[in-house]
Amino acid sequence: MNQDKTHVAGYREWTSFVLMCLGMFMAILDIQIVATSLPAIQTALGIAPDQMVWVQTAYLTAEIVAIPLTGYLTAQLGMRWLFVGAVSLFTLASLGCALSGGFHQLIAWRIVQGFAGGTLIPAVFAAVFLLFPPRSQALATTIAGVAAVMAPTVGPIVGGWITQSYSWHWLFRVNIVPGLVAAIGVTLFLRGKAAQRQRGRAIDLPALALLAIGLTALQIGLKDAPSLGWGAPRVLALLGLFASCVAAFVWRTLVSRAPLVELRCFADRNFTIGCMLSFILGFGLFGSTYLMPFFLGLVREHGPLRIGEIMLVTGIAQLLTAPLAVYAERRFDARLLTGFGFVLFAIGLLLSTRQTGQTDFAAMAVPQMIRGAAIMFCLLPPTRMALGRLPGPLVADGSGLFNLMRNLGGAIGLALIDTTIFSRAATEGSRIAGKLRAGDVATAVDIGIPRDAFLEQRGQPLDDFAIEMIRPLVEKAALVPAINAAWLLCGLLTAMAVTMVLFVKRAPPAEAIGVGNPSEAKTSTGE
Repeated sequence: MNQDKTHVAGYREWTSFVLMCLGMFMAILDIQIVATSLPAIQTALGIAPDQMVWVQTAYLTAEIVAIPLTGYLTAQLGMRWLFVGAVSLFTLASLGCALSGGFHQLIAWRIVQGFAGGTLIPAVFAAVFLLFPPRSQALATTIAGVAAVMAPTVGPIVGGWITQSYSWHWLFRVNIVPGLVAAIGVTLFLRGKAAQRQRGRAIDLPALALLAIGLTALQIGLKDAPSLGWGAPRVLALLGLFASCVAAFVWRTLVSRAPLVELRCFADRNFTIGCMLSFILGFGLFGSTYLMPFFLGLVREHGPLRIGEIMLVTGIAQLLTAPLAVYAERRFDARLLTGFGFVLFAIGLLLSTRQTGQTDFAAMAVPQMIRGAAIMFCLLPPTRMALGRLPGPLVADGSGLFNLMRNLGGAIGLALIDTTIFSRAATEGSRIAGKLRAGDVATAVDIGIPRDAFLEQRGQPLDDFAIEMIRPLVEKAALVPAINAAWLLCGLLTAMAVTMVLFVKRAPPAEAIGVGNPSEAKTSTGE
């Protein structure tokens, strides 16, 4: 409920809001700083390379489940206790992640952390309208937007520096003090009607359970498919469970008097297309954030700080082009800007498909610049397209669905990317091994075997020591075309998204409908 126009925001509201933005900043930053240090975490905990993706996927999936709950929890707990509870849980989960001694323990705490983070971010942007009168909302959204854009900008370098200077445990420990400050501060300062409980609609727990079970089954099924085969009973059972959960979720949502999500929004063509674009953007956005440290850590063998330095380029480009995107979004046709953004993003993804084992910062800079420049154009105009034609009562539900679809695209995208990498790597590894057995000197030199040593060994059976020496070289070489195939998947899917823009009905200008304000900058993180 908005504050009335006579209300004046005082120091309590502004202090509370800044502290809430601090909590949101830490939640967004957490995704970025962990991404650059994934190879270090994998080595430290002995995580198999094909399981590394779960560190991010678990967080994203929990966020997807949390997003539809935010409105209900705000009504039941009030803005103050919702935020305090969420940031306290996020802080506790961060401590749990830091103390984790194994893969499964870390994933369990990442699920808790993702659930709390998924509640924090929409709560902050809802606070803009709950705490401030209309004349103060522009400044509040700007503060929140700057915090949300800064987190992914500084995240890579901060994460790399922390891991290299201290240890990966400090990626999570850094959340503890800011989390406690935000929780205590909001408890003390946030008062008034905006912090009180409200009467809200009930929550459909069976639908929520179906959503969580279905997503988990899909991701495990996609992960198991390369090793077990798509026709394996386990894979078919998991995919069948996913399909059953989706069907039951849709049915339950349509007949429920308190639906978890408002599917009536999809009756609007622009909203449906906007959600599809949001899904594809999440696929490419989270996919690229995963693929870069994966390549730099496992192929180039860079440390976390160097990975962060290289990945900083995307954030800087995004930060520099954000004002231009906001200016253009308020004045030009959303269809034109959306098409421009997705074409640019697709080019940035496709330029990464020709990486070699020697590719490094110089070759990665331009694709990163292009992707960073495109991100805001892929975010703001589709938001206007999706929400600009919805009836007023459906805008809040539509906004939640729109953001949920982006995280869903990221979660499913990471699973498909990992499936692509490890199925293709197995094929490439067999091909390289076959050439080595056939005595191909060029292949041996390409993967790092000294020419003279290979010629001396050629024609003789390899002993166990030689096999163990060669295996890592073959595996690393096989990863390069496999990662390129994953980049190609992201690029082609993003390029195909451009055709959807042709079916969009013209949306009114952003200034006329109040959409596209700086608060949408939060979506730059996939949050």
